[in-house]
Amino acid sequence: MSANRYQQHFIVSWDQLHRDVRELCHQLVERDFKGIIAITRGGLIPAALIARELNLRLIDTVCIKSYDHMDQGGLEVMKGIDHDGDGWLLVDDLVDTGKTARKVREMLPKAHFATVYAKPEGRPLVDQFLTEVGQECWIQFPWDMGVAYVEPLADRMRSEASGQGDA
Repeated sequence: MSANRYQQHFIVSWDQLHRDVRELCHQLVERDFKGIIAITRGGLIPAALIARELNLRLIDTVCIKSYDHMDQGGLEVMKGIDHDGDGWLLVDDLVDTGKTARKVREMLPKAHFATVYAKPEGRPLVDQFLTEVGQECWIQFPWDMGVAYVEPLADRMRSEASGQGDA
């Protein structure tokens, strides 16, 4: 699927992600989980935040490669789990088309699956999520972005007026 399928961008800051994960934890805190299984890589940071909020120390990973920047490619299971997920919380940042979610559901059918964000195609595959976004929306997570210096507008305008450009 190509990048041009994404008509909108939803930028998630570190602060927004932390607030959203905490809000998701309010829905999870009453449950008694053995531990957390993070789907790498996107689920690692939400899983760490959830582990803190739910006071869980046992954390494992399922390593699945599915995204290549903005194009979805094939799935490769790089590391699995040796149980069915019973009593475990399975965490990812996002459920999109559901391709990864379907594979993980096959591997861990008894896990409670929670994501922070969900798109309509993948939403039915998770047990819980916090925020639904449109299928055509590309979510830009804070770990995929960097902070860069932006020249003051007045300086940029002077530079452009004198023919310097962005030199």
